[in-house]
Parts: sequence; C-alpha cells; structure tokens
Amino acid sequence: MNRLVKILIALALLIVVILIGAGMYFYNYAVVPSEKDFLAGDTPGTDVESKKPEEKWFKDESNREYWDLTSEDGLKLKAIYLPAEEKTDKNVIMAHGYMGTAETMASFAKMYHDWGYNVLVPDARGHGESEGDYIGFGWPERKDYVKWIDKLINENGKNAQITLYGISMGGATVMMTSGEQLPENVKAIVEDCGYSTVNGELSYQLKDMFNLPSFPLIPVTSVITKIRAGYFFGEASSVAQLKKNKTPILFIHGDADKFVPFEMLAEVYDATNAPKEKFVVKGAEHAQAYNVDPEAYKDKVNSFLTKYVK
Repeated sequence: MNRLVKILIALALLIVVILIGAGMYFYNYAVVPSEKDFLAGDTPGTDVESKKPEEKWFKDESNREYWDLTSEDGLKLKAIYLPAEEKTDKNVIMAHGYMGTAETMASFAKMYHDWGYNVLVPDARGHGESEGDYIGFGWPERKDYVKWIDKLINENGKNAQITLYGISMGGATVMMTSGEQLPENVKAIVEDCGYSTVNGELSYQLKDMFNLPSFPLIPVTSVITKIRAGYFFGEASSVAQLKKNKTPILFIHGDADKFVPFEMLAEVYDATNAPKEKFVVKGAEHAQAYNVDPEAYKDKVNSFLTKYVK
C-alpha cells in the first residue's frame, strides 16, 4: 500500500469520525430532551403560560384527574384529564409542542372545556411526567395517541366522539396519527403550525440556525437516531400520513411563521383528500395564531368542529 493510499484512508477515517461527532452533537441538540436555548420564551405549547387566567383554572386540582398508560415499547405515559361540567360524548385529545408539557396547554384546554368537551392532555414521551429519553417529533408518538384514543373510548364509552388537536410538534403528531387505522369515534382533527416532514423541518432549522446544508449532517444524525431512538427522520412524514387520512381536518398557520415555515402549510393541506379547511392568521409568528386573534381562532375552530361533532 503506497503512501498516497494510506493518506486517503486516513483522511476518509477522519471525515467519518468528524461526521459521527457532528451527528452526535446534533442528536443531543435536537433529539435529546433538555432545555433548548433556541426556543422562544412565549411559545404556546412549549412554555408554561404562567400569567394567563386560564392557568389558574387549569392547575386547580379539583378540575383534573390523572391518567396513564404503557406504550407499545414499555414507556409509562402520563396525561391530565379534565372532565366536562356536564356528561357528554364530546372529547378532545391534545398534543403539545416541542419541549412543552401538558401544563403548557391551558389556553387550548380551557377553550375546548368551555365548549363542553372532556379534555385529555398527555405529556409526550420524553416530556413532562412521561418516560422516555428522546423526542420522537410525532412519529413514535402517533402510536401513543392511538392508545390514548382507545383508552378514552374504554373510559368514556363506545359513543365517545373524539377530536384530535395539536400545536407545533403536536400539530405534526396529530397529522401523523391521522394516517393510522383510527376508530370511527375520531370525528375531526385540528392542527396548528405542524411541519410537513421531520427531514424538512430539521433541514430548515440547520440552515436557519447554523447556516449549514442538510447533507451530510441530517442523514448521519438520522442513522444515529435510528440506532438510539428507533426511527429514521425520513420515516416521520406528516405528508405521507395525510395521504392515508380519512378524517376531516382543519389546518392553521400564521403567515409570519419562521420556525415552521409558512410554506409547509401548502404541503400538508395538499396532501390529504379528506374534508379539509385552512385558516391563515395574518402576522402570526410560530404558534402565535391564537394569541394574535383569539376570537377569530375560536370562531374558526368551533365552526369547523360543529360540522363533524354532534
């Protein structure tokens, strides 16, 4: 083996080591649950809404129960359940945002509760009180939500009507859940600013935050994620799941969203042939559509749901 070949092999090995190191860094940065310095402090579905009047109501122990279940892969998952004031078949299962918890969903829980819904708000795996050492970006969580749906039907009866609602990563979670075999009890889905694909969202963030191209770091990190968390980024696609969706769905997005780019709204909206509507909130940044115009937000969601939830 001549010297040039040895040098080339050494360089190739060095590049591999550097890529693996960079992939591990990005895995820890994006996939491992921890405090994230890039998250806005007032993002609904991400941080606790400590100054809103709904928060006091939501935290009142007399209003809530605690549910749990075990995921297919053995994680103990937790949820907050807020029964309606009067007995009803109307139910909503909510999905919070990236690094949020059930406790961050007070405004939306109160909105549905005021409409007479039973409200179930799980902590996603790796978040809040639920077990897990990685973020699934909605992909493994979709199976968790199928189990939450089944549990709610078992607890509230075979006539339970269920709406799925999610914001940000939670929006992607309910879109990914839409492609599963869901019982007829699931009547409607409302997603707010969810991303079209995990590959697309992470590639966008890599460019936006680090000014780096997606290749080769995203594929390398995806392999690491498969080894450590059990899924490839390429599997996690709202678009692919929506193509199988049969449930009526409302898509919400702010046209000033720079975290999950506004352009992704068209991708997810066009992906499904189910009954669908979209609601664009002018000037709303990521996950801020409700805060920018809460009355219009409530009116749109309520008018959509009344078409499918009796």
